Amino acid sequence: MTVNDAAAPPTDAQLASDLAVAAGRVLLELRDGGLTGKDLKDAGDRTSHEFLMAALAQHRPEDAVLSEEGADDAARLSADRVWIVDPLDGTREYSEPGRSDWAVHVALWQAGDLVAGAVARPAAGVVHSTDDPKVVSPTEHERVRLAVSRSRPPEFVTELADVLDAELVPMGSAGVKAMSVVTGESDAYVHAGGQYEWDSAAPVSVARAAGLHTSRLDGSPLLYNQQNPWLPDLIIARPGVLAQIRRGLDAVAANR
Repeated sequence: MTVNDAAAPPTDAQLASDLAVAAGRVLLELRDGGLTGKDLKDAGDRTSHEFLMAALAQHRPEDAVLSEEGADDAARLSADRVWIVDPLDGTREYSEPGRSDWAVHVALWQAGDLVAGAVARPAAGVVHSTDDPKVVSPTEHERVRLAVSRSRPPEFVTELADVLDAELVPMGSAGVKAMSVVTGESDAYVHAGGQYEWDSAAPVSVARAAGLHTSRLDGSPLLYNQQNPWLPDLIIARPGVLAQIRRGLDAVAANR
């Protein structure tokens, strides 16, 4: 399977979007094929990963890849360009009939920072990309809305919501929660339980392109293509609520 049949080769941002959408189509076809439960989860992770690896080998053969479903190759640490992908973000939601809150993440890290990315929501027919970034409008809600896991809201975010008198907005995968800030369904996604680089690279690149704030909880930069791909925490927030979020974080820390 190929992506983008136009004569001119796609830009990195176009390729990220094309691959996320195409992998999503593969996942939708697989989901309609009769598998259920763990079998569907495993097949989705594997099939999307294999598709993305083959497509990147075709379109960017010189680049390194860091994928959730692939063996980590230390050669990426000395590479100039590294694609960071999550072939299926939200396997639980993907395996539940009718759910659309799962995603495909494709991002490119180059020379020290994220430079392109896309988050596709195949079952919703939506892709968010740095190729065509959405301009975020000011929030019109009086209460801060925090995106939170629908199945296991962490104690930390519950405490933060109490301090801020914020509204919790439950939803599925990490990418979906991050994109809810872009679309205006929430005002911030604050995560303190740790994630891997592939969980946030594409969402962070899209959020930045849309004008959102992205950082660690302490305000330090989010770093990618690190030897250990574990990221302890992050904030994706609309600029208008950032000061309020920071005061809330300080209050939570003081209460612990």
